[in-house]
Amino acid sequence: MTGPTPQRDATIDGLRGAAISVVLLLHFALAFGLTDSALGDLLGKPLLRAIVLNGNYGVTVFFVVSGYLITRGLIDRHGDLSTVQLLPFYVARSGRILPPLLLALGIIVPLGLAGVPFFDNSDGQVLRPAGFWWPAVGSVLTFWHNQLMQSAGYFNYCLNVYWSLSVEEVFYLTLPGLCLLLRREVWLVAALGVLVLMGPAYRAQHPDNEIAYLYAYPACFDAIALGCLCALASRRWSVSWRVARVLAPLAATAMVATYLVGFADHPVVGFSAMAGATALFIWATRAWPAGRAPSGAGPGGAHWAVLVTWPWRWLGRHSYEIYLFHIIVLAGMRQLFDRATLDRDWRLPLLIGFGLASAGVAAIVSRHFAEPINRWWRQRWSGPTLPRPVAR
Repeated sequence: MTGPTPQRDATIDGLRGAAISVVLLLHFALAFGLTDSALGDLLGKPLLRAIVLNGNYGVTVFFVVSGYLITRGLIDRHGDLSTVQLLPFYVARSGRILPPLLLALGIIVPLGLAGVPFFDNSDGQVLRPAGFWWPAVGSVLTFWHNQLMQSAGYFNYCLNVYWSLSVEEVFYLTLPGLCLLLRREVWLVAALGVLVLMGPAYRAQHPDNEIAYLYAYPACFDAIALGCLCALASRRWSVSWRVARVLAPLAATAMVATYLVGFADHPVVGFSAMAGATALFIWATRAWPAGRAPSGAGPGGAHWAVLVTWPWRWLGRHSYEIYLFHIIVLAGMRQLFDRATLDRDWRLPLLIGFGLASAGVAAIVSRHFAEPINRWWRQRWSGPTLPRPVAR
């Protein structure tokens, strides 16, 4: 038997909802274009370009949030990180990560083997032999897909999106062992600090190599490490509500400003700035009285914050399934619509349809596949010894 599911953190879910939204905007814009659309007319092309083309910053936010959640989960479960239990942690992670990932691969691979465009290994105008499916799928399942991309380039429209899963999972495979090895929190903080410094240093060595400064392990670990440090700092130092009311909006403003400036001309410091501002925002919002979702309606009706933030929080709760399956939905849409001949008036409705379809597929997969298997998996492996699953 497992304990009751803990109340979800509204702020964290909202952050993830915003992050997955800009990722979806980026991928749709790359597939069909958005500047020549009603949305471009409304926002103006320069602003719209900034919003959609900087969607990789959404992944940076995910990294920080994941680092925070994983570390906070270990702290809540064990208290002292030097007593982390490796097997229960890995079993719990595999129950959450692998079932929906295997389902997504079970859709992509057969369609790719059948030669369906945008599912096969021909991205980048190079058609690779059937045998390339072994390293392609194997790299996704063993979390070195980003490394394969660095050597092979972009090779599969659907699979290449899963590079960020490789970055996250390699870090999480390493973190518990690092806690046990270093024993003392001060040494763990020092190791995480090295990773924070390593990120911009690595990106500075590859400023003209998009695959390197976007996807390599050392280019991304700094954001996850900042999330880990945020969790450690939150345990030791709390910020007052009075300070949080000022600090959180400042951090949010820094996130928005960094996002709009973009990373194309600032690959070295841009991702560090976004990660730092996100970590600061999370730390500040720990003091919010409404840091967790309100449980009900007030005297005047439903809490306004619930109504305003509900879509983002819903997207955040389902962000992992949206991440896995939105690209399958988009590849399917590209079978029906061609960017070169697509009328500008169709682009905004198509974007809305893409978002709704991705959310719908994610909800179905989550409710009827991922969550039941995850519950069964945890019960099968002696629920009381396992940490609560950390939502992606």
